[in-house]
Amino acid sequence: MTSRITSRDSKGLGHDVARKPFRTFRHHALAAAILFLPLTGALSQAAAKPAVEVAFVLDTTGSMGGLLEGAKRKIWSIATTIVDTNPDADIRMGLVAYRDIGDDYVTKTFDLTTDIQDIYANLLEMKARGGGDWPESVNEALDVAVNKLKWTQGSETRRIVFLVGDAPPHMNYEQDTKYPETLKVARQRDIIVNAVLAGNARDTERVWREIAQGGNGRFIPIPQDGGEIVVIETPFDDEIIILQKQINGTVIPYGPRATQKRVEDRTRQLASVAAAAPAQATEMASYLNKRSVIASEAVTGGGDLTADVATGRQKVTALKDDELPDELRKLSAEERQKTVEKQIGTRKLLNDKLAALVGKRDRYVTEQKAKSPAKPASSFDRVVEETLKAQTKR
Repeated sequence: MTSRITSRDSKGLGHDVARKPFRTFRHHALAAAILFLPLTGALSQAAAKPAVEVAFVLDTTGSMGGLLEGAKRKIWSIATTIVDTNPDADIRMGLVAYRDIGDDYVTKTFDLTTDIQDIYANLLEMKARGGGDWPESVNEALDVAVNKLKWTQGSETRRIVFLVGDAPPHMNYEQDTKYPETLKVARQRDIIVNAVLAGNARDTERVWREIAQGGNGRFIPIPQDGGEIVVIETPFDDEIIILQKQINGTVIPYGPRATQKRVEDRTRQLASVAAAAPAQATEMASYLNKRSVIASEAVTGGGDLTADVATGRQKVTALKDDELPDELRKLSAEERQKTVEKQIGTRKLLNDKLAALVGKRDRYVTEQKAKSPAKPASSFDRVVEETLKAQTKR
């Protein structure tokens, strides 16, 4: 996945002809085009696939350490909320981390992608550092999110931004596009901008409320550290992880060598996460299982021949030898096809078993939440999930 990093110095300099005989013909052609416009429009609308695109604009300066760690722990839960609300939609997530001039970076950007595992891996690498003075480069970060990320156009796409921070923007940086101008563009593009305030700074609250109002979004105050992250372990977690590991064994990486290497890394990610944080691995497996219903995915971001053949996106016979992994390359064309079909069948059986367990886990978590004596306090993951349910519902 491509990331972009921008940094600036104190001056704002970035380091990063028609002829008459054809008139009648043109008139007939124009009339024909007009005649078919409604039909073409109807067909394109029918073919349009729903999508949900969510970008987090996240302050990663020193004071945001607690919230950043919470985001790492709950990103899969947040992604699963989108799937539960929009099971047929393509899901893309992006991230714009920001600090301030003089820090290691001003903005670090990971574009909108279906490869949620990549977003997760990059989020894990982030540390909360820098930010010597109080205001931060909020204006630049919001401008990057609205104007630089590759948002999908069309009425079938929900486009949502969560600005998350505790400090107001520098309004004296002449090179910046100020947030009121950025919000005008967001409204024109139907991008909702929510403002999540960590802490209770009055000067930040005033701006965050203006951003939420101007972005047709919500102003959402939460504790400075992101609030209490509630992790509910269930009796089904271990078996869910085991099944997902078996499903990962049905992955067949293909394409350029770099793509095959990336897919291999994705299959190993679950095991490494499970060793350090089993609850996160379970949530990752739940997301992948729910996505598998329409995408047959075992990993995110593409490059898995089993998934692509199962969904009709690829044919084994259309691939060149150098696009295949070693174990397929040495087989005959017939044996290659049989091998892929076997993996498709195995994955289907395993995903059916996993879906039953994920359903039991979901019900168990719901029951445990209902037994809680008091309403849970506001936290980053809960407010984001509640907002996404409301803003992505169709």
